[in-house]
Amino acid sequence: MPSYTSLFVAAMAAATTSAFTTNFPSTQISSSSSTALFMSSTPELTKQCFLDGKKIRGPITPLGNFVLVRTKDTLDATDGGILLPDQAKDRPTEGEVVAAGPGKLHPHTGVRITNPVTTGDSVLFGKFDGHDMNYNEEPVTMIRDDDVLLYYKGVRMTLANVIPCRDYVLVAIEKQKTETSSGIVVAETVMKDYNPCEGKVAKVGEGRMTSTGEFSTPPCKEGDFVKFRDYAGNEVKIEGKEYSLVRMVDILTSIPAP
Repeated sequence: MPSYTSLFVAAMAAATTSAFTTNFPSTQISSSSSTALFMSSTPELTKQCFLDGKKIRGPITPLGNFVLVRTKDTLDATDGGILLPDQAKDRPTEGEVVAAGPGKLHPHTGVRITNPVTTGDSVLFGKFDGHDMNYNEEPVTMIRDDDVLLYYKGVRMTLANVIPCRDYVLVAIEKQKTETSSGIVVAETVMKDYNPCEGKVAKVGEGRMTSTGEFSTPPCKEGDFVKFRDYAGNEVKIEGKEYSLVRMVDILTSIPAP
């Protein structure tokens, strides 16, 4: 007479085989062959992933408004069109989005504030933002969508393809004069640490997302002349020209374009 344990094991095996083969209703296949077919149709389950040198169960899936970014060298072009790494150490970091979460929920209304970037987008974010990790033997950074200054699609940044992220404004900075109105020439070494806080608006983001999921109206538009708080801008060079990315709340005044 069989024991209760053997009867229970046999019943569980039959139930498991029945549930597994329901994925293939038109074909009668054995448990071993169905397992092989299932694993071959989902290669991501068999791929080995490593995080900071430790094996993990599968690919990283960012939650909420987190974004996984693969950093890359920022390229700058010479007059002859040769691309060179940007040697400025204080500039924002450039990278490619590996994976992005769906966005965070507003704490009061529960409205989903969607993530502005998706996999494959190139982004610019603050040099000291995010958490550095080693994912599959490759350096990556986990940032929040709030850390993204601008994003674009393509190999490198151009004025035509960049999009300021949400409430950021891209301001073209004019070269500072080295001569005063009275004719006194100021040495360039004196002006090198001066951060200009005014310029012409080149591009405007969608606006800040409100608790209802809608965007607020930007305080300026392309072509306007703006002044913003000292040291509020994030310097970036696009196609050899200096720009500054400024949050809309840091803009002090806006003069409409004529």
